[in-house]
Amino acid sequence: MKTTLTTAATLLLTTSAAFAVGLDRSGQDITVIFEDGDYAELSFGRITPNVDGTDLLLTAPDGTVVNPGGQQSGNVAEDFTQFSFAYKGQITDNLSAAVIFDEPYGANIFYPTPSSLTNGSVNLGGTAAEVNSTAVTGLLRYKINENFSVHGGIRVQTLDANITLSGIAFGAPGNGLNGFNVDFAEDTAVGYTAGVAYERPDIALRVALTYHSEIDHDFPTVDTNAGPSNTSVTTPQAVNLDFQTGVAANTLVFGSIRWAEYETVLVEPAGFPLGSLTDIEDGFSYTLGVGRQFTEQFSASISLGLETEGDDDLVSPLSPTNGSYTFTVGGKYDLNENVAISGGVSYAVLGDARPETGTPDIARANFEDNDAVGVGIKIGYKF
Repeated sequence: MKTTLTTAATLLLTTSAAFAVGLDRSGQDITVIFEDGDYAELSFGRITPNVDGTDLLLTAPDGTVVNPGGQQSGNVAEDFTQFSFAYKGQITDNLSAAVIFDEPYGANIFYPTPSSLTNGSVNLGGTAAEVNSTAVTGLLRYKINENFSVHGGIRVQTLDANITLSGIAFGAPGNGLNGFNVDFAEDTAVGYTAGVAYERPDIALRVALTYHSEIDHDFPTVDTNAGPSNTSVTTPQAVNLDFQTGVAANTLVFGSIRWAEYETVLVEPAGFPLGSLTDIEDGFSYTLGVGRQFTEQFSASISLGLETEGDDDLVSPLSPTNGSYTFTVGGKYDLNENVAISGGVSYAVLGDARPETGTPDIARANFEDNDAVGVGIKIGYKF
């Protein structure tokens, strides 16, 4: 019961985590370290967001109407994929190791410009953000006794990004903001992970607390205002609390809480005149679900997720949503003693938001009634 239900409970982390705090994509899951024996898994997810809005009235400082608003932006969030791989090996009865590859952060935003054939934003058309990341985490876990264990290791993280600001909400073209583009070339840096866990195998209880450190990157940078330079960016520290417990025969309740400190993520290229390109609040995400084993081969799970909203609905045009609610359904089928296939679907209701520019912040568009769908599949193999 323990292994089957644990896998069913976590089978859609790839897709459900993609709707999480800030730039989070994977949720930095390390629970593979708790698998029994030698084990490997391969996960793939595809996320399809639907994020569109309407331009708001834009006026000049003297009150002259620059744009009366009402233009439909079209979908500004592009589809993306998530991939992860993990291997866990048992070294001794008390010592195990794992290697985890994931894509912890990301963004794929593009505001279409108006044309005779398609919708597009006059205020923000051409604004875009692409953030790509990969991370390899090496973990060791030591069981102090049947109940307590500690785990920790090193995380090697690679990021790159490209950001463009465009549209009349940023002023006239050529003013240093409208048309500003910055490219952050790929950079690799190192951080660490550490945690502790408490288990009661007789009731499938496990509570694991894991800390992920900040990672400092130094990106070779080229922007339209300053040319080549270097930009220092710190990715956020985060804390994950994962828990599960058996509540009845063949039934498991599971959940997680994640906190990430995004307010420390400042992106300040040399040629950008207004400080940081980003303004992301710290945030929490919560998941609670139930898994059940129906036969010797088949188990399933459902879960609900919540990402907290910010203090207000004024957001960066590079991230035009504010919190989310997620519903996930999935199942797992054991093909034989060694191979299992898991899959399922996540649906997210994305919180309403108003992308802003200017100082003080002024809303430039209104984004309402948006959602996203994620599908995922995972293959697990026991050696």
